[in-house]
Amino acid sequence: MRGSWWREGVFYQIYPRSFQDSNGDGVGDLAGITARLDHLNDGTPKSLGIDAVWLSPFYRSPMADFGYDVSDYRDVDPAFGNLAEFDRLLAEAHRRGIRIIVDLVPGHTSDQHPWFLAARSSRTDPKRDFYVWADPRRGGPPNNWRAVFKRVGSAWTLDEKTGQYYLHHFLPQQPDLNWRSDKVRGAIDEVMRFWLDRGVDGFRIDVASGLIRDERLRDNARFRILGRPRPRNWDLDEVHEIHRRWRKVLDSYEGDRMAVGEIGVRNLRRHVRYYGDDDELQLSFNFHFLEQPWTAERFRAVVEEWERLLPGHSWPDYTLSNHDRSRAVSRYGLERAGVAAVMLLTLRGTPFIYYGEEIGMTDVPIPPKLIVDIDGRDPERTPMQWDTSPNAGFTTGDPWLPLAADHAKRNVAAQHDDPASLLSLYRRLNWLRKSSPALRRGSYRTIPAPVGVFAFAREADGERVLVALNFTKSPQLVSLGSGDAKVALSTDHTRDAEPLALERVELRSDEGIVVAPT
Repeated sequence: MRGSWWREGVFYQIYPRSFQDSNGDGVGDLAGITARLDHLNDGTPKSLGIDAVWLSPFYRSPMADFGYDVSDYRDVDPAFGNLAEFDRLLAEAHRRGIRIIVDLVPGHTSDQHPWFLAARSSRTDPKRDFYVWADPRRGGPPNNWRAVFKRVGSAWTLDEKTGQYYLHHFLPQQPDLNWRSDKVRGAIDEVMRFWLDRGVDGFRIDVASGLIRDERLRDNARFRILGRPRPRNWDLDEVHEIHRRWRKVLDSYEGDRMAVGEIGVRNLRRHVRYYGDDDELQLSFNFHFLEQPWTAERFRAVVEEWERLLPGHSWPDYTLSNHDRSRAVSRYGLERAGVAAVMLLTLRGTPFIYYGEEIGMTDVPIPPKLIVDIDGRDPERTPMQWDTSPNAGFTTGDPWLPLAADHAKRNVAAQHDDPASLLSLYRRLNWLRKSSPALRRGSYRTIPAPVGVFAFAREADGERVLVALNFTKSPQLVSLGSGDAKVALSTDHTRDAEPLALERVELRSDEGIVVAPT
């Protein structure tokens, strides 16, 4: 079935700078990722059983925004290795049954990209319309648009040489590409084809809802009341024709290539439009899910709304952490990490796991003198914790960001053989999922449950699986139907295979269980 691998598989996000350093310079690299692939999937339940990896940017870059300011879309930054090492990583991943998707950064380039260097050289340069330029207004920026990074302020910077402002919705070192230009569209098509020709399985598309801007560059409304006018620089209807174009590029390749988009749209009715008529994105990140407080009712409401709004051809996906967000364990607490894992890996949809989530990594306080990110995202990007060695097995040098104070206790090696560890739970969940048609591709149905409990059923190919998640610190009693059953998996591994009656299922404090009727 076309689309089965990205629908049924489990994705794992790797931030390359922080996963594994192979040469002792303190920065993670592609060769280091290759060396750690067996942790992700060695074909046995001793590994996580990951099906696909999303690699955050590794392209040539001045690193003003750590790779999201691209100076060459078709090369590897020397900090991460070279194209030959990328090809080896791809081949070794594929040999293990792991797909690879790479970050596509189409909204902006580095100000050191040859396109922008040419564009700012003269108002008449052929590359000038690759970017968005405008004359000053009343001696200042052309309009009131603001950059995403609050410390940046205006989304416009004056280019003294040519006397015009250029648009940048992130850092001034990240000028926005002009997606009203056919030349830009053709150039990014070729970037996609470069990586698809090398064998990548798809893309995570950065800022996928923020490519097209108001053609007249009109101000955004200063106050959003009564009707809540949408901003004129995000989520414009014309962006969908770009996604339809990209889908045609992907579909022109064999091997079921795909894309998942970073959609910064909180209105879920508008959000689901990015699936199109099965001719735009295959997956679209639902950030509304990871923004919820720790209550069963709030998570259930988001899932039910998503299920209600998604077109029949579409497929949901879920994640609880990424490189731009505080880690889930820091937001919710380590004692809840097990329930979070069971929820993430049993809902209908494709789960995305952020590196280190499987061992309960937390945000790391960064001393002021060591802060490197302008938007305060260093705490969730610290090095992976592999073992008890001084630098947690990440590097033999000085790590680019500090390690967590508890890394000697919270690491892969310490948890690997402990059946009660979070790592063991993630492994059990992933391999259970692989064996269960209901969990991989089944339907979803909410089961009524007491306050503080989120329960649901998954069904496919004659298999029915029931899930109950206790979001509270008190024992709970829930009815999941009638008849006999057994615990297929619990956050408390000692309950695995325990017989029970569906009419009266006892949940312990902070427990999640997967139940198989017999």
